[in-house]
Amino acid sequence: MPRGADRRNTAHNIFLQFHRHTAKSMKDLEDEDQEFESPPPAEPNSPFEMFHHVMKTGVIYASSRAAKHGFSMLSEDWANMGQGAPETGPLPGAPTRDFHMNIQDAELEYAPTTGDTELRVKVAEYYNHLYRQDKKSKYTYENVCIVPGGRAGLTRVMAALGNIQVGYFTPDYTAYQQALGLFMRISPSPVLHRNVHEALLPSEDFAFEAGGRGLGAMLLSNPANPTGQSLEGDELDAYVKIARDLNCCLLMDEFYSHYYYDGENVSPEDGGADDDSNWPKTVSSAKYIDDVNEDPVVIVNGLTKNWRCPGFRVCWLVAPKPIVEMLGSAGSFLDGGANAPLQKLALPLMDLDFIRRDTWALQRHFKMKRDFLLTELPKIGITVNWEPTATFYIWADLSALPAPINDCLCFLEECVKHNVICVPGVFFDINPREIRHLKQSKCINFVRFSYGPPMRNLTKGVEEMGKMISYWRKNQMTSSDYARTSM
Repeated sequence: MPRGADRRNTAHNIFLQFHRHTAKSMKDLEDEDQEFESPPPAEPNSPFEMFHHVMKTGVIYASSRAAKHGFSMLSEDWANMGQGAPETGPLPGAPTRDFHMNIQDAELEYAPTTGDTELRVKVAEYYNHLYRQDKKSKYTYENVCIVPGGRAGLTRVMAALGNIQVGYFTPDYTAYQQALGLFMRISPSPVLHRNVHEALLPSEDFAFEAGGRGLGAMLLSNPANPTGQSLEGDELDAYVKIARDLNCCLLMDEFYSHYYYDGENVSPEDGGADDDSNWPKTVSSAKYIDDVNEDPVVIVNGLTKNWRCPGFRVCWLVAPKPIVEMLGSAGSFLDGGANAPLQKLALPLMDLDFIRRDTWALQRHFKMKRDFLLTELPKIGITVNWEPTATFYIWADLSALPAPINDCLCFLEECVKHNVICVPGVFFDINPREIRHLKQSKCINFVRFSYGPPMRNLTKGVEEMGKMISYWRKNQMTSSDYARTSM
C-alpha cells in the first residue's frame, strides 16, 4: 500500500492540516499509520514546483467535495446550504428589475478604473440619503471607486496599503486569508476577544488592541460573515471614533448591510407607510464619519449581496478622495476596471425608491428562511449560540452531535453523501501566512449554513441532515478513525 502523501486525498490533507495530529497524540496507531497521520507537506508530489499551493476557500472546498458525489450548480436534488450568494430570482413584493440592454459602441471601451461617473454619483447619493442627511460633509462621486467585485476591491485596497499591521478577527470571511497574505508590505495581526463567548469585540477592547499593537488598518465584515452579528449604534460610532483618533484605517466590508431582521419600522405589507419616510433597517459606518475626506474609513459594498446580482461583478469602495485616487491607480495594474455595459445596466438599481422597496421585500423573505432554520436545527441536535440579526448565515455549533460528525470536516464529508452542502468552520478561522501556530482550530466544531439559496434547499437539507445524525447516534467513532477510513 502507498505510504505518506501518496495515500492521502484532498479531504484527508485538509483534516490533518486543521487537526495537527502527531505520532504522540496518535500513539495507538501502527507505525505506518503514524507516518500517514503526520501533517502533510505543503506541496505533495507537485509537478509544477514554480507555483505555490493556493488553498481553496471554504465554499470552493465544500463544492469540490460535493462534486465528488455528483453535485453541479444545475443539480435539483441537492441542498446547497454552503453558497455565499443569495437567490437571484424575483422575490414576493419586490419591484421588478429590467435587465434588457442595448449596448452602445462607446460602452465596448474600457471603463475608467474608478468606474462610470453616473454610477459613482448614484452610489454617493445612496450613502448621503440613508446615512448623512444631517451631516455637513457629503460624499461626491470622487469618493466612490467602482470595482469588478468585492474581492477585487479588497485586493486593490491591500495593494495600496503601506508597510503596516492590518488587524483582523476570527472567525471572519474566508477570502480575507488570501487577501491579507498576498502583499508582503502588510503584516496581518489577529485581534483576539478577551471573552471568547462574545460574538463582537467591545469598542473599549478594540481601542486597547488597536492602540497597543499600533495597527495601521483593521479589516472586518459588518454585519459579520459567518456569525450574522452586527456592530451598530453607539458601538459602531465608537469604532469609527477610535479609528479617527488612532489614525487606523477601518476597512469595513458592508456587503450584507441590507440583510437585517430586527428593525423597528413597520413594513408596508404590514401597514407601514410606503414612501421615503419609512425605510427598512440598514447599517453603515458612513453614518458616523465626520469628514468624508479626512476620516480613515473605507467601505466595501456592491450589487453582489444587497442587490442580489452576484454575476454583475459590479461593486464599490467608498473612501476619502485621496484614497480613491490610489485605488484607481491600483486598478490599472490589477484588474483593469469593472464591466462597462453592466455599470450602465446597474443605474436603475440605484434609484432610491427601488432600493427602499426591494430591501423591504428582501428582509421579509430572508427572515422567513432564517426563522425556519432557527426552529428546525435544534430539533436535530444542532445548536445556534448566536441568533443572527443580519446576513443570511447561521454559525452552527456541532458540539452536541455524536462523534465523528461533531467535527466540521467529518460533518461535511457525511453531508455530501446525503446531497447536502455546508461550509466547515475551520475555513473561517483565518490564518494568513500561517502566522498563528495552531494545534487545533477553535472553529473545529462549527459549520456555516447559508439561507441564501431558495427555501427548497433548506427543507431538504434539514431532512437529510436529520437522517444522517440519527445514523451516527448509533454508530459513533472518533474523528481520527473516521478520517483514516472514510476521507
